[in-house]
Amino acid sequence: MSLARFIVLFQRACALLFLAGSALFAAAPAAATTRPNIIFILTDDQGYGDLSAHGNPILKTPHLDALRAQSVRFNDFHVSPTCAPTRSALYTGRHEFKNGITHTILERERLTLDATTLAQVLKKAGYATGIFGKWHLGDEPAYQPPARGYDETYIHGGGGLGQSYPGSCGDVPGNTYFNPTLLHNGTFKKTEGFCTDLFFAQATRWIESRKDSGQPFFVTLTPNAPHSPYTARPADAALYRDKVGDGPDAAAVANFYGMLHNIDENVGLLLAQLEAWGLSRNTLVIFMNDNGTAAGAKIFNAGMRAQKGTPWLGGTRAISFWRWPEHFAPADVEALTAHIDFFPTLAEIAGAKLDERTRAQVEGRSLLPLLQNPKTPWDDRTLFTHVGRWPKFSDPGLAKFKNCSVREPRWHLVSIEGGSAPAWQLFDLSTDRGELRNIAAQHPEVVQRLARRYDAWWDSVKPQLVNENAVGPRLNPFAELYWKQFGGGPTPAQLHTMDPHRKMEEGRAKKS
Repeated sequence: MSLARFIVLFQRACALLFLAGSALFAAAPAAATTRPNIIFILTDDQGYGDLSAHGNPILKTPHLDALRAQSVRFNDFHVSPTCAPTRSALYTGRHEFKNGITHTILERERLTLDATTLAQVLKKAGYATGIFGKWHLGDEPAYQPPARGYDETYIHGGGGLGQSYPGSCGDVPGNTYFNPTLLHNGTFKKTEGFCTDLFFAQATRWIESRKDSGQPFFVTLTPNAPHSPYTARPADAALYRDKVGDGPDAAAVANFYGMLHNIDENVGLLLAQLEAWGLSRNTLVIFMNDNGTAAGAKIFNAGMRAQKGTPWLGGTRAISFWRWPEHFAPADVEALTAHIDFFPTLAEIAGAKLDERTRAQVEGRSLLPLLQNPKTPWDDRTLFTHVGRWPKFSDPGLAKFKNCSVREPRWHLVSIEGGSAPAWQLFDLSTDRGELRNIAAQHPEVVQRLARRYDAWWDSVKPQLVNENAVGPRLNPFAELYWKQFGGGPTPAQLHTMDPHRKMEEGRAKKS
């Protein structure tokens, strides 16, 4: 065995032993003067059931399982059905439609410039801020992380490595999960290695550079894995190749699980390094996923209906682990909570003072009372989900009731096949978490009450759908910057792919 391989194995063993054996006792609630470092890890297309601790019969995630055991666990935590919408809600404290985000491409993934981001708030409060991985809230300079509150950036473009769509949303041409070219503080760097390893390694180096500065840090660590194309390190995929059957999707699922195995190992290494540096006890570590599972639904989905891209529980229920030793005691929280609660929670923990405009922006609630006491009273609430993704340049009203839902702690009102008129189904989650029995006919008063709330919500968001008719640039900004730095230019095929007017013509054709 080589020395390098021995060191890697030794580090991983130490990480697992630390996570499994650490005694993380809860003490007094977080004082206003206690400002932790914050590390937020958000995976891409992992689902609630994609953890061995959540019952997955194949996938093994020992480091994440150990993190879960040491954390406050929100068991009814919900995000949006797809990635850019969730990210915008997390970073602003309000529903994605109020940020202008109704899709993941075609300028409809751009976070309105009128919004204040969490990174801006924490930076103003004295935090150093860094993002490593996926941003996906706009690739033009005014929308990129440096303009939205981040000091340090190490990212890919668009919604995924190598992606390209009409207008602004796109990455470096030809990028793949291995040896990608990544944008580091405005300059592209050609790398060697697997994308998830690169993002965790760069975040770890940045933490090391900040750890003795006396300034708290906020790390946004957002790997693009396990999003498709399902491309794991060969050794990681091999761990599952013989465990997922031999159907047409077997290779995809093996790679999906292989990427999750790699994420699990990277989380273990990062947490072990925090312990080695003496940072664990004053670092809040938060782990989430951005929407329901993708490939994992074929194996296990924790008893939930459907997956990513739907308003069913299987599309929105998410992992939400919060570990801050000596401040938050490990426990389960059953209250209905959501991504819009993330912003006000971290702002309160960091002691950040929100101006009047930002306070008006935030719709969510601070989770700090639940983090300090999971049994604290929590008022009932109503959450709204809409998948969006109606055709570009079409009337959103024609899709008002398509793939949407209204959620209260007990009830879930869902319309899948509606359009300008609803097709409501009602489910009692207190007895039917799998959403198998439509009881709308038995409870018309509940349907009417929740439907009225949905109508009011829809009317409130319509004025803020600011990206619907936006036309992007002729070239993806990441591609254009790449060619400026390294030379070259677009091929005719690339020009066609990026051409925003193509979508305008398609939209007009659909209207005529």
